[in-house]
Amino acid sequence: MAEQKEKPRKVGAMGMVPYEMALGPTWTKFFEGFKEKKILGTKCKKCGRVLVPARPFCPRCFEPMEEWVEVAQEGTIVTWSYVNYTYFGVTPDMIPVIGAIIKLDGVDCGTGMSTQIGGLDIKDFELVTKKVKVGARVKAVWRRKRQGNFRDIDYWKIIEC
Repeated sequence: MAEQKEKPRKVGAMGMVPYEMALGPTWTKFFEGFKEKKILGTKCKKCGRVLVPARPFCPRCFEPMEEWVEVAQEGTIVTWSYVNYTYFGVTPDMIPVIGAIIKLDGVDCGTGMSTQIGGLDIKDFELVTKKVKVGARVKAVWRRKRQGNFRDIDYWKIIEC
């Protein structure tokens, strides 16, 4: 008879690893725009697509993207999720959160910007389901003090039609 082996033990832990990332010239310029409440995209000279976040080359044409354009601060919700639990980097006092993907007006990027919806009582789930919908129009709300990163946009507010 085969000897029964002991099941492997598990140890659960969550940790945060501090890191720094070199932005490079494209993302540096992109985030410098945030300091001035501007969303900048890069435009492909071959196909004419405008991408946000800015990219150094067109993923479709593989052409350098050297033309910078300021894009609209309004867009449309492509998809969203109501998150009512903690996860890596999110503490109980930070929930609930409404995560969303926004397609900015005039931008050709299929994935859009990953961000948060705010400006309404997000603890009221019924209100959230009435206001936050795929296709809903939103507008950027900037933080008063900006540092040149994604958190400079405090949240995206639903535009009432």
